[in-house]
Amino acid sequence: MAERMEFQSEAKQVLELMINSVYSNPDIFVRELISNASDAIDKLRIESLSDQALAEYAKNGRIDITIDKEAGTLTFADNGIGMDHDELISYLGTIARSGTGEFIRAMQEAKNGVNSDLIGQFGVGFYSSFIAADKVTVETRKAGGSESWKWESTGDGSYTIDKGDRETNGSAITLHMKAGAESEDEHDITKDYLSEWTLRSIIKEYSDFVTYPIYLKESGEKEDKEEEKPVNSMKALWTRPQSDISDEEFNDFYRHISHDWENPMERIFYKAEGVSEFRALLFIPSHPPMDLFYQDGKHGVQLYIRRVFIMNDCKELIPEYMRFIKGVVDSEDLSLNVSREMLQQDRQTAQIKNSLTKKVLDTLRKMMKDMPDSYNKFWQTFGVVLKEGIISDFRHREEIMKLCIFDTSDEDKTTLEDYVINMPAGQDKIYYLAGSSLKNLLNSPKLEAFRKKNIKVLLLSDPVDEIWVNNARKFDKYDFVSAAAEELKLPEGVKAEPKETEELEKSGLVKKLKDALGNLVEDVKISGRLVDSPVCFVQKGEEISPQMRNFFKAMGQNVPEERKVLEINPENPLIKKIAEESEKDGFNAGEWSSVLMGMAAIADGEPVPDGKKFTELLSRLLEK
Repeated sequence: MAERMEFQSEAKQVLELMINSVYSNPDIFVRELISNASDAIDKLRIESLSDQALAEYAKNGRIDITIDKEAGTLTFADNGIGMDHDELISYLGTIARSGTGEFIRAMQEAKNGVNSDLIGQFGVGFYSSFIAADKVTVETRKAGGSESWKWESTGDGSYTIDKGDRETNGSAITLHMKAGAESEDEHDITKDYLSEWTLRSIIKEYSDFVTYPIYLKESGEKEDKEEEKPVNSMKALWTRPQSDISDEEFNDFYRHISHDWENPMERIFYKAEGVSEFRALLFIPSHPPMDLFYQDGKHGVQLYIRRVFIMNDCKELIPEYMRFIKGVVDSEDLSLNVSREMLQQDRQTAQIKNSLTKKVLDTLRKMMKDMPDSYNKFWQTFGVVLKEGIISDFRHREEIMKLCIFDTSDEDKTTLEDYVINMPAGQDKIYYLAGSSLKNLLNSPKLEAFRKKNIKVLLLSDPVDEIWVNNARKFDKYDFVSAAAEELKLPEGVKAEPKETEELEKSGLVKKLKDALGNLVEDVKISGRLVDSPVCFVQKGEEISPQMRNFFKAMGQNVPEERKVLEINPENPLIKKIAEESEKDGFNAGEWSSVLMGMAAIADGEPVPDGKKFTELLSRLLEK
C-alpha cells in the first residue's frame, strides 16, 4: 500500500513560483535533471573511495534519456548513488528543507530582481520538472541497498511513496509531459520535448561537457552497446592537463564555441586555486567579431558550473574592454540566482574577474615581449578596444598603458615606456596630438617646433584616444600635454627671432586681424611653435579637438564653447608680406583674416565653412 504524504503547506505556492516565475527558459529542466544525475554518479564514486563495498557499483557511470511518444513520457535515468525511503522524503518530499516560508520569500525577491543565492541553499533543480510535466515519477534504489522505492507527485501539494521495481542502483525520473500550455499564466510549452532533435540540441547546448556519457533513444529501439554513441562530447578540454592537449584539439574547440572559421591568434589556459577556484580556457581571435562595436553585441565568455553550461556571453567575468575574448570559465561554486540562469555580483565574482583580467594582460605582455609580430597584429586588430580599459579600469590602468603602441611624429611607432626612455635631455612631458586622421596629424603645422627640437609627439587618431588621455592625465610621473595647447612650453623654448617679432608687432597686423575676426576667435597671437607654416589654430582652455567636438555633438552631448586661438608665424614670407600690406591704405583686414582662418582650418583637416566664398576671395587676392 502506497504511503500518501503531504508537502509542507506552502508547497503548491512554491511549485507555482517555480513554474511561472523562476525559470525564463523551459529548456532548463533538461539541464537540471542531467546535472542531478551526474551529481548522483559523482557521489557514488566519491563514497566508493572510502567504502570498498560500493566499488563495484561505481563503475561505468552513464545517463540514459528515453523518449516514449506513445506514453507521452520522458525518462532520465542514471546508475548513481540512488536513494532509500528516508532520503526520498528528505530530498524530494520536503521542498526547501531550510524552511519553505523563507524559500518563498527568497524566490519572490528573485522574481522582483533581488538576487538570492538559493540553488545551493535549497537544491530546487528537480522541481523544474513541473515546467514541462504534469506528473513526475521517480524510481530509485540505493547503491548497496536491497529495496527500491517509487515516488510520485502531480505537484498539487501531495506525493506518494511505494515499493518500486528497480533492480539496479541509481534513479529514473519519468516526466509525464504536458500536452501544452493551459493558460496564459503558464509557460508556453511550444517545443516538442519528445522530439529527439529537440533534446539533442538542448543537451549539446547545456550538457555537452558533462563528465559521463549521455545516451538518448526512443522507447522500443534495440540496444546495441557497440553502436551506442553518446550525445555529449565530454571533451571539456579545460579539465585536462594542458600538455595532453594538441594544438588541433584546442583549435577545434575554439571553432566549436566561437563559430569562427579561423584558428585563434592566442590561447590562455588557466587554473586558479586558493580563495576562488576555477578553470578558464580563453582565446584571442584572429579577426574582430562583427558585433565588436555594437552596443547590444554579444560579448563575454561561456560560464559553466562543474561542466554544466549556465550561460553564454557572461559579461560579469570579463571587462568590457576585453570583449574580444572568447572561451569558457568553469567554477565549482559561483553564486547564481535560484534558476541558475543569472550570475550574481558578489565578492567571488569580482575576484574571478580580476584574476582573468590580470591573466589576459600578463599574456599580452608576454606576447609583446616574446612574439612582437603576433602582438603587432593583435594591436592592429583590437588595440582600439583595449585602450578603453585606461578609462574604465583604474586598477589595471598602468598595465594597459604599457601595452599600447602609438604612431609618432617621426613616422614610427613607440610604447610609452620606450617614449620615456628615449626623451631628449630636458624633456619632462609626454606630448601628443589628437585628430581624426593619421595623415592630417603627420602634416599638422603644430608639429614643426617639435621636429626642430627633435621631440617626438604621439599621434592619436582613434576616437577613444582623446578621452583616455584626458582621463589618465599622466604615465608614470610624466604629464600628457597636447601639442595643440595654447600655453605650450617646450624645453628651452622655440621662439621666433626677436627682430621678426618686433617688426610684426610694429605693423599692428595682430590687432587688425583680431578686430576683423571679432568673436570668431578667442585671440590672435604671435606663434612660438610654427617654423614654416603661416598660421595654425590652437586650443584655449579645455583641449578638445574639432573631431572630438563633432563626435560629442553627434552623440547629443553638451560640449564646452569652442575657444580657438589663431597663431601667426612672424618668420613666414606670406605673413611678412601681409604685414607690409597692412601698413598701406586700403588694406582689407576682413578679407585677409578670412583667408588665414581658412588656411588654419585646412591645416587641421577641417572643411572651410564656405568653400565657394573662400575660393573666390583667395582668387581675388592672388590677382592683386
